[in-house]
Amino acid sequence: MSKKENGFISEFKKFILRGNVMDMAVGVIVGGAFTAIVTSLNEDILSPIIGLIGGTDFSYLTLTLGSGENAPVLTYGNFITAVINFLITALVIFLIVRGINKANDRVSRRFGKGEEEAAAPTEKECPYCKTMIHIGATRCPNCTSQLEQ
Repeated sequence: MSKKENGFISEFKKFILRGNVMDMAVGVIVGGAFTAIVTSLNEDILSPIIGLIGGTDFSYLTLTLGSGENAPVLTYGNFITAVINFLITALVIFLIVRGINKANDRVSRRFGKGEEEAAAPTEKECPYCKTMIHIGATRCPNCTSQLEQ
């Protein structure tokens, strides 16, 4: 191997072992598992209950275009199932993020973080020429007016 290739490989290794790349990989894996759970919740629990109420199981909703053995079939029931999966996933993620944000707000309020006190002003406006000058100045450097304390 040449020195240039070795530099590329070491740079790639450094990139791949960074914390944010590893966090992303863990997120993708957990997201896949979470998707399987939501899909199961929808297909095994919600769809049958909705089927009882509405009299329809979404997974079998199809529309055959044309006639014959090789006619294309639109399985729009699967699409409805995918939309329900997405909405459930989005709702759960929203609730998790909302809970985390509320917990962070409570911790910030409890320990006095979040609302920083405003820093003391370091400048003031000259009442004569309206330029900003140092707060401790007794004479304006711009218009040379004597300032009141």
